[in-house]
Amino acid sequence: MDLDSFFVSVSCLMNPKLKGKPVLIGGTSDRGVVSSCSYEARAFGVHSAMPMKLARRLCPDAIVVRGDYEKYSHYSDVVTDIIGESVPLYEKSSIDEFYIDLTGMDKFFGCYKWATELRHKITKETGLPISFGMSGNKTVSK
Repeated sequence: MDLDSFFVSVSCLMNPKLKGKPVLIGGTSDRGVVSSCSYEARAFGVHSAMPMKLARRLCPDAIVVRGDYEKYSHYSDVVTDIIGESVPLYEKSSIDEFYIDLTGMDKFFGCYKWATELRHKITKETGLPISFGMSGNKTVSK
């Protein structure tokens, strides 16, 4: 499971006026780097790890927001708690990515249905969009 545009999504929860706008998260100076960007900014060719100066040139109307690691950690912990209460075995691979082992779950639940319900629960309880990929191993699901 992967929280979609996590830093931007959390920033939009904190400031709903950002929703639907081109948003860049990262250093605010020209020497800064884009940590994350909204899908609206991506439409202009902006992507993470891009120099902020270039991102602003590509998307001059973008709103630049300085990252708030405390908030990101908080929301990551909330999602981790929801997953931890819902599944027997999971691995948190980064602040916004999780691997969930559903081995044997298909005997009791449909794995796709179950993962969809977990996704819905996370979105409902946190307001954060999250997606998932299913496969027989981590590499393919990523």
